Amino acid sequence: MECARHGVVPNMTRALTDLQTDWDAWHSARENELAAPHGWLSLRALEWLTPDPSPVDGVPGRWSATPDGVVLTAATADALVVRSVREPRPVDGTVTLHPVDGKPGTLVEHGDVVIEVVRRTDEHALRVRDPKVITRTAFAGVPAFPVDERWIVNAVFQPYVEPRRITVGAVVEGLSHFPTAVGDVLFSIDGHEQRLVALAGPDDALSLHFRDATSGVSTYEGGRILKADAPGPDGELTLDFNRVVNLPCAFTDFATCPLPPAGNTLTVALEAGEQRPHRPDRHGH
Repeated sequence: MECARHGVVPNMTRALTDLQTDWDAWHSARENELAAPHGWLSLRALEWLTPDPSPVDGVPGRWSATPDGVVLTAATADALVVRSVREPRPVDGTVTLHPVDGKPGTLVEHGDVVIEVVRRTDEHALRVRDPKVITRTAFAGVPAFPVDERWIVNAVFQPYVEPRRITVGAVVEGLSHFPTAVGDVLFSIDGHEQRLVALAGPDDALSLHFRDATSGVSTYEGGRILKADAPGPDGELTLDFNRVVNLPCAFTDFATCPLPPAGNTLTVALEAGEQRPHRPDRHGH
């Protein structure tokens, strides 16, 4: 009773401690994933290919984009190896690679550098991953707002009759992405009603890509993402905005991230989750 008399409720204190402990473990795993040798922080270049076979700065071989895929010509001495499901394939001559639009690309190794061959709409590009770039070697973690239980809210998912393929812009001018929208998520923050278009995630999970009043101020201007578990049978779900994360383009200039769906802007300042990261590749940022 002494604790309760002083306003300290043991069960509440324990719950807050568990919330922080669980978030700390999640955040640590998130930072470790970012800092992996060939993770998002390792991007060194993004080179868009043309139909003309051409060299790419810092990468052996000659590369071109064709309607059938990306054509690579290299000699054994160039030490390029295509990763495949069965076994690595050293390149000696000409090979054609077939990345899928919007998906992780085909990987070509060159020593400790990985060249990711990607397709975005009708364009092909090389994304060079180098564990020695400053965005990775100078990475000191992702800043975040203090964890607070007020940012854990109940929500309702209203599914569409049929999923919708929508078009959104990208951080790369002229590029579009085509995610699948599956419904709307409704919830309230501090008495203010909110509605966001939900995108399809794995195993019926949802992805909420949005901006809010902090975007471009204390958080990345291109918006942030919250991954939510699959809704319950009546559409109920819980949103933990403490776990909102940046897209890769917040950390590097060499990602092709989508922008949020039209209208996915909260009317409040969501001071939860990840903040705008430090950019060691930009002086003063």
